[in-house]
Amino acid sequence: MDIRQKILAACFGFGLLVVIIELVRRRKLKVEYSALWIAAGIAIVVIGLNYGLLVWLTGLIGAGWTSSTLFFFGIFFVLALSLQYSVKISKLETQVKNLAQQLALLEAKRKDEE
Repeated sequence: MDIRQKILAACFGFGLLVVIIELVRRRKLKVEYSALWIAAGIAIVVIGLNYGLLVWLTGLIGAGWTSSTLFFFGIFFVLALSLQYSVKISKLETQVKNLAQQLALLEAKRKDEE
């Protein structure tokens, strides 16, 4: 891997980490959602600075090219992110249903009192 590519990957990873930490600091992103993004930023920095690790991972998963390994882990990251959001959406749907039921009961009680 060319030194320029290593520098670019490391800068991108560090930039991602800075953006995520700043979003958490400004409370635009909750800590519970930042974990996957921070892990991705660290992985980009580590793999960018240590090309041998990427080659080792490529051999470990049996891929032919290092780019295939990057796509594999990119797809894994997107799937993990989708699962995290699906769990949160399911929890929120349950909360909305419960709140709607409570509101309906309160409105019925208020009408009975009138």
